[in-house]
Amino acid sequence: MTRHSLPRLLSAVALAIAALGGCTHVQPPAPPVAVNIVAINDLHGYLQANPYSFRDSTAADGVHVLKAGGIATLGGMLTQLRKDDPQLLFIGAGDLVGGSPPLSAMWADEPTLEALRYMDMKLSAIGNHELDNGKAEFLRQLNGGCESTRPTRACQFRARYPGSGFPYLAANLIDTDTGKTLLPPYRIEEVKGQKIAFVGAVLRDVASVVSAKGLQGLRTEDEADSINRLIPELNRQGVNAIVAVIHQGGSTPEPYDKQDCSQLSGDIVEVAKRLDPAVDVLISGHSHQGYLCKVGPLLVTQGSSYGHLMTRLTLDVTPGQHRVTGIHATNLLADPAHYPADPQMLALQREVEARSNNILLKPVGAIAASPITRRANAAGEAPLGDLIADAQLAAGAAHGAQIAFMNSGGIRGDLALEPGLKRLNYGQLATVQPFNNTLIAFDLKGRQLEQLLNQQWKTAGDFNALQVSRGFSYRWDSTRPLGSRVIPGSVRLNGKPVQPERNYRLVVNGFLADGGDRFSLFKQGINRSDLGVTDLDSLIDYLHRMEQQGKPVGSAKSAGRIVKVK
Repeated sequence: MTRHSLPRLLSAVALAIAALGGCTHVQPPAPPVAVNIVAINDLHGYLQANPYSFRDSTAADGVHVLKAGGIATLGGMLTQLRKDDPQLLFIGAGDLVGGSPPLSAMWADEPTLEALRYMDMKLSAIGNHELDNGKAEFLRQLNGGCESTRPTRACQFRARYPGSGFPYLAANLIDTDTGKTLLPPYRIEEVKGQKIAFVGAVLRDVASVVSAKGLQGLRTEDEADSINRLIPELNRQGVNAIVAVIHQGGSTPEPYDKQDCSQLSGDIVEVAKRLDPAVDVLISGHSHQGYLCKVGPLLVTQGSSYGHLMTRLTLDVTPGQHRVTGIHATNLLADPAHYPADPQMLALQREVEARSNNILLKPVGAIAASPITRRANAAGEAPLGDLIADAQLAAGAAHGAQIAFMNSGGIRGDLALEPGLKRLNYGQLATVQPFNNTLIAFDLKGRQLEQLLNQQWKTAGDFNALQVSRGFSYRWDSTRPLGSRVIPGSVRLNGKPVQPERNYRLVVNGFLADGGDRFSLFKQGINRSDLGVTDLDSLIDYLHRMEQQGKPVGSAKSAGRIVKVK
């Protein structure tokens, strides 16, 4: 072959290829497949519809309140949504149980898990409240059985408890006995021929919201790092989409159904920013907020709490690729007026009510005003917080207690008399104080009290107010630096300044005594004494005793124990 013949040969080959190309038929790309996901978070065992307040520009005061949620309504919503897509995936983002009203809690939350099993929940991230009663009890709730740390509650609703019926996921929750994750880190669901990977995680700082006893044998790692490590493994398995389900959250002043809201703040934002770009959407929980926000290009959702909202997501998935071409999200209000009740779920709810009401409806005490709410004023003080702290102070009187503190997050509802009734019932009080934390008394010095109060601010906008008992007061200034917002000299007991080196006897619940909610100063307490009474018992006893004395307690307004100067 001469050096001139090679170009002629290549030209002939090119012409032949071109001719063949004219005869071939290029297949158009496959259309995207719509994969539907419905998520709930922070159900907390609410079997019944319950009050939900949300922003509404058409309401007189800008806030609309209605009863929403309940397993009968949630079941009805799923029935309706499955008519459009029988293959939709129903999932959870943690705290499905724990911190529950007594209607579920008195049965170890087994009725709630039975309901979720019936509704065909596919999976859930684990939340902090699933660990309230420790690793062993959580695993029993997951896997089934009756050997429980709560023998008077477990397997009392049904003689046999089969387990949750769906897996919990956590990529960052480590069993210290094995050094491995306690739970599967992810699950791949195949739907309409597509592989959808769900990766779960619990908030890294779970130790701040779960008692030390509840976390015994467990530790957590960073949420984003734990999820990102799994991306190569998921890609090797040929997944078409990756959904992060993280029990951590944020908040926004925007409406729960605002598309692509832009004002999300809180811990979930930094987690979202650090997730691998391969994550297509983030379903969150923990903060009891409703939002459909964007953090950069990533959609971050949450469906409020207590079953008030369901988050519906449609992922447009490209077959044969890890590619999501579109995501459509809505938060659906679980309004019983708009969705027919699911008959089986309604029957389950009524069965639980019938078997529980002889205990829950028992009258226990009167109050001087109604309602008494947990809603705090600008200073951080709530009327119900005042009442609970006073009850705990009364319980600690025999142990020399001078001051009681109550964590706001442990107050789970408001107190209000039912129409036509003059006394509260056991169920109402157990709903407000569901954790049955034992009260602990101990001593702290006056200077430690001021340091403790300054721990209420973790960041400039994060105020985690402690509720305080009668006789104790202080003032604070939002313009002062973190760590010194409490005005020096303003901390007083019975009108007198607290002395820096004097010991003061405190009473708090066991969660706070162990440094819960990041109040590490409580762990420095000395001369500890277990009162042998729970937070709920102290509240019941206090209301009953004051009623017997003809002095019912409680106010619709806070008492002014905490003052915000500016």
